Amino acid sequence: MRTFASAAAAGSFLLAAPSSAFTTQPRQQQSSSTALSMGLKTQIVSKVVQNPITAAVAGTALVGTAAVKVVLDRPSRTYNENSVAEEYDAWTQDGILEYYWGEHIHLGYYDEEEMKNGYKKKDFIQAKYDFIDEMMKFGGIDAEADKGAKVLDVGCGFGGTSRYLADKLGPKADVTGITLSPNQVKRGTELAEERGLSNTKFMVMNALEMDFPDNSFDIVWACESGEHMPDKEAYINEMMRVLKPGGKFVMATWCQRDDREVPFDKKDKRDLRFLYEEWTHPYFISIEAYEELIDATKLMGSVKTADWCEPTIASWRHSIWVGVYDPRGFIFKPTKYLKCARDAYCLERMHRAFKRGLMEYGMFAATKAKKDE
Repeated sequence: MRTFASAAAAGSFLLAAPSSAFTTQPRQQQSSSTALSMGLKTQIVSKVVQNPITAAVAGTALVGTAAVKVVLDRPSRTYNENSVAEEYDAWTQDGILEYYWGEHIHLGYYDEEEMKNGYKKKDFIQAKYDFIDEMMKFGGIDAEADKGAKVLDVGCGFGGTSRYLADKLGPKADVTGITLSPNQVKRGTELAEERGLSNTKFMVMNALEMDFPDNSFDIVWACESGEHMPDKEAYINEMMRVLKPGGKFVMATWCQRDDREVPFDKKDKRDLRFLYEEWTHPYFISIEAYEELIDATKLMGSVKTADWCEPTIASWRHSIWVGVYDPRGFIFKPTKYLKCARDAYCLERMHRAFKRGLMEYGMFAATKAKKDE
């Protein structure tokens, strides 16, 4: 029997997802199924009318479902100047995110073959390591060529990627991760010490006002941190400032589509507002807008961009299913049930937004121009 917490996660998925999300039938079969369904519905309605108790139960269930959807559709974590640090402190402290996502608080990577075979067959955490490897390739970062590099991880979470890069690039590399969350710094440091990685460290620092001197790092890496930045221009400018001439910049971030040619309609705006306010995002911008901000610094060479929606989109629903299959991460934390249900519901809303093109997964890579270029 499923636990209440698992049911909450699955229920959030079911509330948001249409039946077509689960099955695809041939046209002829669909017609037969529709006829059969109509017959069954007629029988059910007839029985409900004949049995007032059944009618009352059915009515209560419908009202209850509608009420739950109303609650889940109302964003609960609107952005403010302290909300990002507070939310990530809470997520780190309750341990649920780390239980399911491992050390990496970012989406995973699924190649065409893995998607064809079924994304749920892939190890959920391995997908995140694969993402880092693919992001390294995209940014032209090579374990041999860049060994000993000085690296900045902007918005490091509790340091999974920082530690991975520190290990990959060798003991002469120096990796610094920055975050607004003191709890993430504490947890990241603990995990680095457990692994004997002395070449990585973590600091509480505002990415919009970094303390580092100009031209400090060989590599600036930013994975899914731009979403939380209230000033995207300052975010880009600071990262370009601290990157050394000839240094490599690579960034992954959730983006909304460019609305300059086709403006957002009411549904688009409503959906974006939910995605902003449920997970404490101030706002998103487009891939095109980020590229323009990078170009505007006049510090970088040509910018390579891509939309990685296709190889990452499975992560949203995979995140839900790992919780359904294994409820141990939160079953003994009943005070977190509602939060888990809200997160599952938001994961499904994210999937839908990416699926219909409202959201895009932005990838960016560029090299800082040298002074004589």
